[in-house]
Amino acid sequence: MWQFDRQAYEKRMAWFTQARFGMFLHWGLYSIPARGEWVRSTEEMPEEEYMKYFDEFNPVDYDPRKWARMAKEAGMKYVVMTAKHHDGFCLFDSQYTDFKATNTKAGRDLIREYVDAVRAEGLKVGLYYSLLDWHHPDFPQYGDRNAPMRNHPECGNENRHFERYVEYFHNQVRELCTNYGKIDLLWFDFSYDDMRGEKWGASELIGMVRSLQPDVIIDNRLEVSGEGRGSLWACDPKPYHGDFVTPEQMIPPEGIRDVQGNPMAWESCLTMNRNWGYCRTDHLFKPGSLLIRKLVECVSKGGNMILNVGPDARGNFPKESVQILQEFAAWMKKNGESIYGCTFSELPKPEYGRITQRGKNLYFHIYENTIGPLPLIGVKPDEVKAIRAVESGCEIPVSHSWVHSDYPDTCFADLGPDPVLPDPVDYVIRVELK
Repeated sequence: MWQFDRQAYEKRMAWFTQARFGMFLHWGLYSIPARGEWVRSTEEMPEEEYMKYFDEFNPVDYDPRKWARMAKEAGMKYVVMTAKHHDGFCLFDSQYTDFKATNTKAGRDLIREYVDAVRAEGLKVGLYYSLLDWHHPDFPQYGDRNAPMRNHPECGNENRHFERYVEYFHNQVRELCTNYGKIDLLWFDFSYDDMRGEKWGASELIGMVRSLQPDVIIDNRLEVSGEGRGSLWACDPKPYHGDFVTPEQMIPPEGIRDVQGNPMAWESCLTMNRNWGYCRTDHLFKPGSLLIRKLVECVSKGGNMILNVGPDARGNFPKESVQILQEFAAWMKKNGESIYGCTFSELPKPEYGRITQRGKNLYFHIYENTIGPLPLIGVKPDEVKAIRAVESGCEIPVSHSWVHSDYPDTCFADLGPDPVLPDPVDYVIRVELK
């Protein structure tokens, strides 16, 4: 009988909680209409209309080595790419379908190239696989709240056999776990209504996955969706429990703890603009400075952040995404030590920023300067061994000014007379405790 193995769980999760920052890649046929990855569903597009994008798909600029280098330079430690999204189109060479990249003008296995490129940069390899499949003849259409033909009774489900679809997608997952070497992360998406858990044959699926990839970590969406937490959170882990929780398009207000109050591994998945797949008219990109601070927020609450890029139909990153990645690269090169391997601190959140912690090192992320010396609330003067600016390594003196003599139990850092911080986005100082 299956039993949860806490020691094995902690071992396989070690790299993930060290990494803290990853890249999501949503890419497929939907990059051609360029109206988001849900275009078939939102527009209730018939199969025959969508197939014109299959006939056209030819990403002549696709160079996953370039993508992987940009991820690495931005400070990301892992990448997750859509091997198959909800439309059922496969970027990999599956023997179980003709609806795949090798049968398009691209003419090759795009996942193979991606996996090789990511590994070559020393990054962890992740694959996304949608549990939904609007192309497969045995996946529900009429009445399913996500399927494109949900409002078309002529597309009824009388001759659809869901168990055949489950066998199909299990076979494809087996291919992904067998044909591409070591896979570090599998990102399934997603459960809804009665489509969850054993409806997907989840125990059998994960048994197979773990036999082929014993060290792989898996998200929680065989059980829930972005709004759920799953059986590990409930302290009653099922054989198909998620290894981490997946809040989407938000950051939990206080991090995530299980029902017994123990910290959990989690990852906020966020878009740079409003869509996951390429959308030509969506220019509502979040500023790089905001996203850097959101990464810090995730880590300060004990979580990861995976940030999405939706390449265009030719295989290029949007210019806005490139600019944001360059901003991350500049900041992470100087301040990465305050992110990697760090987690929350028990100290109260300062009004001027946030705190991350690794061992005896407290990282104070300063978003705005204070009037007078900087109070390190919760830290006593005699507890401090040294204070250093992370970006330069220079000493930050402990302040002995008379102005804070009313607060003898609080250590104050002397940032100097300049009221303008050296880094307007996030100036980080390391407080090493004795």
